[in-house]
Formats: sequence, structure tokens, C-alpha cells
Amino acid sequence: MERERNAWPDLTYQTWRETAATLQLWTQIVGKVRLGLAPWVNHSWQVPLYVAARGLTTSPMPFAGEILEIEFDFVHHRLLARTSRAEERSFALEPQTVADFYARVGALLRELGVKVEINDRPVELANPIRFAADRTHRSYDADAAGRFWRVLMKTDIVLTHFRSGFLGKVSPVHFFWGSFDLAVTRFSGRRAPPHPGGIPGLSDEVTREAYSHEVSSAGFWPGNDAFPRAAFYSYAYPQPAGFSSQPVTPPAYYDTGLGEFILPYEQVRQAADPEATLLDFLTRTYTAAADAAQWDRAALECRLGVPGRVRPVPQESVTGSSR
Repeated sequence: MERERNAWPDLTYQTWRETAATLQLWTQIVGKVRLGLAPWVNHSWQVPLYVAARGLTTSPMPFAGEILEIEFDFVHHRLLARTSRAEERSFALEPQTVADFYARVGALLRELGVKVEINDRPVELANPIRFAADRTHRSYDADAAGRFWRVLMKTDIVLTHFRSGFLGKVSPVHFFWGSFDLAVTRFSGRRAPPHPGGIPGLSDEVTREAYSHEVSSAGFWPGNDAFPRAAFYSYAYPQPAGFSSQPVTPPAYYDTGLGEFILPYEQVRQAADPEATLLDFLTRTYTAAADAAQWDRAALECRLGVPGRVRPVPQESVTGSSR
């Protein structure tokens, strides 16, 4: 029973394709509430959602001197909104059109006295339908949504562990609702050349701010119609010469179309030790990027963090005379 509870669940794209498409749009609606309330932070870090104990959360958002938090609960299948005024509103996550979900979120916010304006045009999608007019996407398979959340949860644990082995600038583990993926990003500290842009449904201004500095980024993506399988990925921007030919965790491979390393989710799920397999992939692909781009690894890296144990400060980093 314990093994079954801790297992990485099946997430075959074709079995929950319609729910995935609908859920991505629902998360964009909630994510745009955060975009409308939170002050802009470097690399758009004010907009993502975060993995929570029962689903995905906005984390606290400011409004009128108070705090609002919205959560997708994929255990009890409800959307919940809470404020620091001890108010709470919710409605069921169930089959409903994007237009209806959009209207219900708006009504919920009005009941809580939250004033926010959002652009109802979806981002990072080809041929988007405005939320208020979208009666095409309406699927919600509760079991599939729960399995998706458990994959995010288990991935978040490994990404958080991987994140602890870096002294330089490193992002929190973010769920980006535009691209519908969970990611963590390490930075070399150096500026990057301007990004060429051209991402569908995303302004070049946003893209260039997001990639203003050199990065190695990795995460999980459930797939879409163009790439219909769940996978872990890792890429570098700008991509240094020799990056794509570096040896990485079998059976990972470099996808020339995507321009990044891919490790199929199913291969991790079936591995004898999925967590160790994923951590090895993250480590090796980061190393490939850092070595190819000649990052100052000695200054940027450290041992992985251990719960309850203070990270030792290297003696050579201590400066100044004793007092």
C-alpha cells in the first residue's frame, strides 16, 4: 500500500488530453489574477503558481491593503479563494466551459471585494479563444487532474532538492501557467544577448526580460498535441557550443526540434529509483550547460542541502580581520 501511495502515477497524454487543455486555460485565468495584483518581479517571477499540499496555489497576493490567495484543490476538486479578512469562497472543479469558469472566478472575486482587471486572451497558445467566449474547452476528469498534481508534487520535491545545491542566483520552483510546466532555473550571473522572441502569444518584451541573463533551466511538462507525451526537460540560454553533444542520463536525448534535452516521464516512472534518476538528469544537464558555457562552477555550486543542518561557510569566503 505504501509503495502504491508513493508511486509516480501514469500520465499518458492521450488519456487526459481534453482535461489538460481545459485545465491549462483555467490556470491561466487564475494566474492572470496574480499578474493583475502582484508587482512585477525579475523574470516574471510574480506570475507563477506553486505546488501545494492539495494542488496549486497563487501564494499570497496583495489587494487593498489585504491579502488574497487562490488555490486549485485537486484532492477535493474545488477552487478556493481566501482573504486576510477571514473570508472564503469556493466552487466545484467539474466539467464546465472556460467561459463559465471565467465568469465564476469573476463573481467570486467580486463577492470578496477584489478589484482586478485581466486580459481575457490566453497566452502562449496557437489560435487562442478569449476566455469569455470559449465554450469549446469544457473537460474535467477529476482522477486525471489528481494524477497530474501528484506528478507535480513529486517533481517539486526533487527540483527543490536539486535547487539546494547552488550558491548563485536560483529561482524558486515555479509552475508557469502560460507554458503549463514546472521549472527551476540557475543563473551564471552574466548578462545574456537579447532573446530573439517570437514565442506565440507572448510579447517579445516579456521574453527578453525573462531571459535577460544566462541560464540553465529544467523542469517537467505534461505535453501537448505537437509533443504528445509527458517529459522532463533541460535547456540553456544562450545555448553554448557543444551543449547538445554532452553525455546525459540514459535514456535522455537531445531534441533538435525543441532545442533541449528530454527525459521521457514514463522512463522515470518505471525506473527502479525515479527520484535518483531525475536528480541525475538535472545534475548532468546542468553540468553540460555550465561546462560548455564556462560558468564559474567553484563559486556557484555547493553540496545539496540537508534538513536541519546549517550549510558550512567555506573558509576562503571569510574576509576581514577578527575582532
